[in-house]
Amino acid sequence: MTSTTQTLPSSVAAPKAVHAPSVAAPKAAPAPGAVRSLRAVRMLNVVVAAIGLVVTAPLMLVVAVLVKLSSKGPVFYTQPRVGIDRRAGNPTPEQLARRKHDAGGRVFRIYKFRTMSADSDRAGQVWASRTDPRITRIGGILRKYRLDELPQLWNVLRGDMNIVGPRPEQPGIFTDLREQVERYPLRQKVLPGITGWAQVNHHYDQCIDDVRKKVEYDLEYIERRSLVQDIKIMARTIPVMLGRKGAV
Repeated sequence: MTSTTQTLPSSVAAPKAVHAPSVAAPKAAPAPGAVRSLRAVRMLNVVVAAIGLVVTAPLMLVVAVLVKLSSKGPVFYTQPRVGIDRRAGNPTPEQLARRKHDAGGRVFRIYKFRTMSADSDRAGQVWASRTDPRITRIGGILRKYRLDELPQLWNVLRGDMNIVGPRPEQPGIFTDLREQVERYPLRQKVLPGITGWAQVNHHYDQCIDDVRKKVEYDLEYIERRSLVQDIKIMARTIPVMLGRKGAV
């Protein structure tokens, strides 16, 4: 839900009643075998990110030059996103009292190639749109093929993200959605990802019902995640990129 210039749909303000997804909530204390599996999943994501940075370095250099020459502003764009929530269970009143604001997870800075005009942030924290007028000519091409997401390989190496996982959302939008979509915060029980089960199975978010559907996919992924599952999702991401489908 997964990258910033269209206001939230009116349906967010007046959500429809929804039924809880059929998948069970992620377990807070996995068994030793599950822990080893999760470590293997993380190692796979780190290795793929490291290889990806080396292989795509020449391409990223070309993209950086095109971004710089095509419009005024920096080459890279950073934005706060809500990451993993490592807390077990619901926070206690004492824990909440120590927080000025419960962001829902650890907030980190996501890295992308800039695809919009330099002043696009004036609109605040809002959803992205395929046809936004602030998207630059080069930015439109980068978005079509998700090339703007390549710098997030660095986020994976930093430990902010995995290659595969639920797409991280902006803090302001996250706050709205967790009030409107049942079980939405459960997505934060794993590291967010550049791509994910929701991204290879569903189209761009156009309404709150799309968000609900993607939450179902995200929770299904969390419940079933494994080394094999991540490999399959990575493989399916390539045709999604070439077919210009999926989330922003």
